[in-house]
Amino acid sequence: MSFQNPVFIPGPTNMPEVLRRAVDMPTLDHRSAAFADILHPALKGVKQVVKTKTGEVFIFPSTGSGGWETAISNTLSAGDKVLAARNGMFSKKWIDMCQRHGLEVEVVPVPWGEGIPADRFAEILAADTGHRIKAVLATHNETATGVVSDIAAVRVAMDASDHPALLLVDGVSSIGSMDFRMDEWRVDVAVTGSQKGFMLPAGLAICAFSPKAMAAIKTATLPRWFFDVRDMQVGYAANGYPYTPPVGLLNGLKMACDMLLAEGLENVFARHARIAIGVRKAVVAWGLDLCAVSPDLYSNSVSAIKTPEGFDANKIVTHASTKYGVSYGAGLGEVAGKVFRIGHLGSLTDVMALSGIATVEMCMKDLGLDISLGSGVAAAQEHYRTA
Repeated sequence: MSFQNPVFIPGPTNMPEVLRRAVDMPTLDHRSAAFADILHPALKGVKQVVKTKTGEVFIFPSTGSGGWETAISNTLSAGDKVLAARNGMFSKKWIDMCQRHGLEVEVVPVPWGEGIPADRFAEILAADTGHRIKAVLATHNETATGVVSDIAAVRVAMDASDHPALLLVDGVSSIGSMDFRMDEWRVDVAVTGSQKGFMLPAGLAICAFSPKAMAAIKTATLPRWFFDVRDMQVGYAANGYPYTPPVGLLNGLKMACDMLLAEGLENVFARHARIAIGVRKAVVAWGLDLCAVSPDLYSNSVSAIKTPEGFDANKIVTHASTKYGVSYGAGLGEVAGKVFRIGHLGSLTDVMALSGIATVEMCMKDLGLDISLGSGVAAAQEHYRTA
């Protein structure tokens, strides 16, 4: 690999130099007043990015997976029932985590490439007159398939039967890159990580809890210690953590939020949409299809691109790495070997995206696919010139 080239994996994403330097800081006493000047602005910035005024933010030394565990262990009890769609690798893993914690999961199987079936959720919730379902799990952006689901529609499905379940949302590959409206959608726990839209190294699980989720903590009995938000609350009140915090990463998060807010969230989302459309126009020019089955499901942070039947898509990823020093995402789970993924989130520009499109074009040509060099690049260029 070459560190001179940008990466096109769907996280960790490219890191702006100013954020790399913010993370690379001298040792600071995390029990001093100086740490409070990092911690509280970072918490405030995250609240603005996820668009909540009433939620409380908790940041753990972990990744998005730790955020999943934080969400369920602080709000649920053993034997509780949850509802979830299985439409990709990451929704599948969250379901597995719930089952290992002793939760009963009503799984709605969905073909990979499709989104959360809000209408089916509405039927299940309406039939649950005893309110045995305590939480609805939703993966906003399925990173494995490049599918974005409509969280507002999930909320409507819950409201249709006035169901009291909590709404827990995985926004790991959406928050900071795509519009996320915690308060408007009445999300009870929003989960993300530092290594995607926030443009930082992996190492932070970022969670926002609604007042309803905070109330659920009082009766939840699943074991938790490291991820106990009650201990974190106590730590924050004293300007610290219940254990040693990742000071450099928090300093980077503070600056990342400043950068996103300075650009303007709507401008950030528009930039990601513009870049994503350029990638999708390249896919059309190549004569290929996306894993996402319809335009309303197309993700603005990652595109999973199907290769012709019988062709191992992993060859493209390997060839790009070994010959050109560029990274793309491989297919995972049910789509392993059937798709390759272009991540277009975080710190990315039109010009950077063009380099990724051009490189993968060369790879496909090298490997014998019927691709005309320059076709995808030209399609994206035309879009970027006029968008």
